[in-house]
Amino acid sequence: MNTRPLLLSLFTLPLLAATAWAQAAPQPVKILPPVSTHVIAPGNTAPGGPPIPDALPTEEAHPPSILLWPNGAPGSEAHRDEAEIVGWRQEINIVFPILYNIHNPTITPFFPAKDKATGCAVVICPGGGNMFHTIDREGYDLGQWLADHGVAAFVLKYRLTRDTVNLITGAPQPYKNTDARADAQRAIRLVRSRAAEWGLDPTHVGIMGFSAGGGVTTDVAVADGKGDPKASDPIDRLDAHPNFAGVIYSTMPRQLDAPDGAAAANFPPAFLLCSASDPSPGISGPQGLAHFYGVLKAAKVPVELHIFEEGGHGFGVRQWSYNVAIWPTLFRGWLNDRGYLTKSSN
Repeated sequence: MNTRPLLLSLFTLPLLAATAWAQAAPQPVKILPPVSTHVIAPGNTAPGGPPIPDALPTEEAHPPSILLWPNGAPGSEAHRDEAEIVGWRQEINIVFPILYNIHNPTITPFFPAKDKATGCAVVICPGGGNMFHTIDREGYDLGQWLADHGVAAFVLKYRLTRDTVNLITGAPQPYKNTDARADAQRAIRLVRSRAAEWGLDPTHVGIMGFSAGGGVTTDVAVADGKGDPKASDPIDRLDAHPNFAGVIYSTMPRQLDAPDGAAAANFPPAFLLCSASDPSPGISGPQGLAHFYGVLKAAKVPVELHIFEEGGHGFGVRQWSYNVAIWPTLFRGWLNDRGYLTKSSN
């Protein structure tokens, strides 16, 4: 998410079909009912910014999504029949679609061709200030890029703690950070539960997040992730601790500064990335990530840090003139250097 003023044009659309999942066999596609309201936020222009399109916003074309909990996410029962909403976000030099009103968390899979598949998998957490998901360049675009380069990707729609709908209406926010973390942990467990079916190495399953999605990523990375051996759902018995973590223009979790260093030592191998022109240099920019790097390095956690001169905040996967656009190639190279692109013998 860019830290410039929040400028939104919000329109509602039906939720794209989500493919329900059950252990025994796939279930019929579930279509949530359309939302009929038409919501527009006040102050909806950026001086000199690109015009908001007249057309209603839509999500990019993408594979069918898979519900993390086919019978509904714990804590979302009262909202399970509400549809997701697609809106426009306008910033100083770009207009792009955003997604919010998330009550049925899903993963959207992007699989590589069999002749390119490495067995590595990444759960992707888009950013958006916990208000929305920047679903294209921090989600589907990266998912497709990774699949094209041999890495299976799963774009996570996690529940939001400051959902745009509630910010506009003033209604209480129904979710907390623990709900987003639960969604990400469930995503990792679900991917591992279907590793054999999808041709994945369950010991090479990582997570990557952008901005607020980076916060979800680090929440998962600092948690122990142990499954519940007594859980009635076999997925919940699996480990949710990621094998690696990518943190993109986000912040270091406070637990890593603990004097005993235990949380830092438990952090998985990490790939850190930002630009020097990030407007919050001490948080999601160079000073913040340099400190993050130093803490992990002192704890002897394998870590790599990239700081580009230009790019600002929220660049994601984007074709533009700045050199930061090459970062996905660097990430894949890091995965290769760490051995994640070679299937283990386990």
